[in-house]
Amino acid sequence: MGLGRTLGQGLGLDIDFCDEVRKLTAAALKPNRLLIILRDGMTWPGGYPNEITNAAYVATGQPRLVSEPPLPANDPKPHYWITPEQGRAVRDFAQAGGGVLFLHNVTYISPHNEDFRDVLGAVTEGHPPIRTFRVRVTNREHPITKGVSDFTVTDEQHYVRYQKDARHLLLESVNEHGLDYKGLGPRSAAGWAYPYGKGRACYLAPGHLLTVLWNPEYEKLLRNAATWLMGG
Repeated sequence: MGLGRTLGQGLGLDIDFCDEVRKLTAAALKPNRLLIILRDGMTWPGGYPNEITNAAYVATGQPRLVSEPPLPANDPKPHYWITPEQGRAVRDFAQAGGGVLFLHNVTYISPHNEDFRDVLGAVTEGHPPIRTFRVRVTNREHPITKGVSDFTVTDEQHYVRYQKDARHLLLESVNEHGLDYKGLGPRSAAGWAYPYGKGRACYLAPGHLLTVLWNPEYEKLLRNAATWLMGG
């Protein structure tokens, strides 16, 4: 796992990994110093409806998926998983002094929980299919961006509606060919960090593909962010 390699080996952190959303609770968070979330706001109990829901699959020009005999019918509707209690747990964890590192598609959780959205500081505007874009450092004075150079990735370029003070912005994503998305232009805010209560919060937009998580400049961002979020 890209995050485990970067943070576990790079900083010597013990990471308790879990992909079961029901285990995001106040009790589970209490003994920890840092919460890292990399997932979107949906689960698919009946499975994905078809391959077009996977931007990576579509972008690589893979053929349509075929099954003979046909697959059994299922319910393709997504389930928006976050509960009011879970949103409050994330908010209370940060307010009490915990660090929260939000990554990539967590902005898809924000429309469904105001407490979570307030800690994150943004909500999704969506994203185009995977394409190449530049990640530019807009604030080189912050500890999270220290020693980090601009870098280029092929990834989902997530567009977000940032809702906090502009002075906390650290990064932007820019499609250098000028490609637009939904009339929002070629660029979006792509990273920020700020105090939240007694704790701290940070968001980094890239991270759909493993090649992005292993980009050397992105690894610097992850290590710097984890250090800053824990008070370093």
